[in-house]
Amino acid sequence: MSFDVDVVKAWIADDPDATTAAEVQALLDAALAGDAAAEADLADRFSGVLEFGTAGLRGHLGGGPNRMNRAVVIKAAAGLMAVLRERVGEGFSVVIGHDARYGSEQFALDTAAVAVAAGGRALVIPDALPTPITAFALNHLNADAAVMVTASHNPPEDNGYKVYLGGRVVTDAGRGAQIVPPFDAEIFAAIQAVESVASVPRAESGWELLGADLVEDYYSRVVPLVPGGEKDLRIVLTSMHGVGGDTMAEVLRRAGFTDVHLVAEQHSPDPDFPTVAFPNPEEAGALDLSMALARSVDADIILANDPDADRCSAAVPDASVEGGWRQLTGDEVGALLGEQAAALAVEAGVEGAVLANSIVSSRLLARIAAAHGLTHRNTLTGFKWISRVEGLVFGYEEALGYCVDPQGVKDKDGISACLRLAYLASQQKAAGRSLLDALDDLALAHGLHATSPVTIRVEDLSLIAQGMANLRANGITSMAGSPVVTVVDLAEGSADLPPTDGMMFVTEAGDRVIARPSGTEPKLKCYCEVIVPVVDGNVAAARATAAERLDAVKADVKAALGI
Repeated sequence: MSFDVDVVKAWIADDPDATTAAEVQALLDAALAGDAAAEADLADRFSGVLEFGTAGLRGHLGGGPNRMNRAVVIKAAAGLMAVLRERVGEGFSVVIGHDARYGSEQFALDTAAVAVAAGGRALVIPDALPTPITAFALNHLNADAAVMVTASHNPPEDNGYKVYLGGRVVTDAGRGAQIVPPFDAEIFAAIQAVESVASVPRAESGWELLGADLVEDYYSRVVPLVPGGEKDLRIVLTSMHGVGGDTMAEVLRRAGFTDVHLVAEQHSPDPDFPTVAFPNPEEAGALDLSMALARSVDADIILANDPDADRCSAAVPDASVEGGWRQLTGDEVGALLGEQAAALAVEAGVEGAVLANSIVSSRLLARIAAAHGLTHRNTLTGFKWISRVEGLVFGYEEALGYCVDPQGVKDKDGISACLRLAYLASQQKAAGRSLLDALDDLALAHGLHATSPVTIRVEDLSLIAQGMANLRANGITSMAGSPVVTVVDLAEGSADLPPTDGMMFVTEAGDRVIARPSGTEPKLKCYCEVIVPVVDGNVAAARATAAERLDAVKADVKAALGI
């Protein structure tokens, strides 16, 4: 057998959930009867423990230690509470939120039961609400930690567990942000020290339910991020079957956007995400329903949130593309919001204002910051790094994550980002222009920065390691006909960045590729960027040149990966 029968039986006996216990028992019975598929499934479920890292927990739902289930969550909660009690003492406080995925509410209640039994205050958000509201509540309520049960934009069979620290645990610029080392390792060690689910005390009551006041407080923080008054902009809005629909629609309404058309098929939470292959606005086809509605109502913009509403995506009319609508890239939205934030910071006279983005995102934000006399910082991928930059007024990563109000939410927030973007679009419309015109302005000022990823989704995770090994062993000698002049192994770290699994290649022409494994999905991602000067004001020609160069760069990168 490729698994230990006694270990499996012990898991079944300790599982607090009858459904997953029966699921594992059925697999065990089938495997012992000679079912090869059941044996392979069990071997995977018991191949290790779902590791608690800087993204917390994320994995497939199901029984076994390598899955998301009540047993794993209860142990994770016990480990977290042990660390909080050690660092803060009895009376520590934890905000607990959840989305509408399968198991999310139960996992949230299990966490609350463990927190109360450990001597803490559990502040539970009873409704399925966006991740940014949980992140907001942490600092707003001066809690010591927050847990958000969500798998964000992952497929329906997944769930996850995000942890933030604040209050008395983290008191520097990272107060209220997601965990980073050494906290992740400390919590994981405490989880591993938990002998069994049965050994974890769980209260039957005693947690506090946070009411509508919290959501009202969030609205009061977000809505004033744009000037008041009615605004002329026809918006198509989708929540991608997630929990952000009502919140986003209400924020838009209160901010004066009254011409909003909902994608009805995707507005209400549905953990099966029936209309999309992947509930991620980045994925091909995810905005098809939105674009159809936008064409029918002659909309000005499409705004999209991912299922937990921490991401923001947008599409705009563009007669030059098939279907008449073009989705903006994450870097394009980042540049637009970054230019807006920089201008606002200068206007407000913010001392020490900083713009930041992940290293895999476009280099355009650095040029925008310099043009406004502001500081720019690169960080590792993830808002656990971006949001803790000292002096931050705006931060983003190309994967549709934007932080436009770091003092309110120390994380990416798709609600406030969509609001700011809608306001920018309304300003452009009032001037007889569009967001595409605003992008052209940035190209004229700073050069045409074009980005596009090479994304390789795998079933066999060893292919990701093989691709990275090939890049380290063989490198890339040239891209788009230009020799590679700079090679950086990001695993070695630097004075500016901690070590991370990634490789960076820059050519003589200034084209750049950074390759890294995804931290949350079975993907190898290569982030490609070319910078083309705009000659004689001809942005269209620069875009055409950049598109050709990007295609060539991507082809060279795929060949170098060798997978």
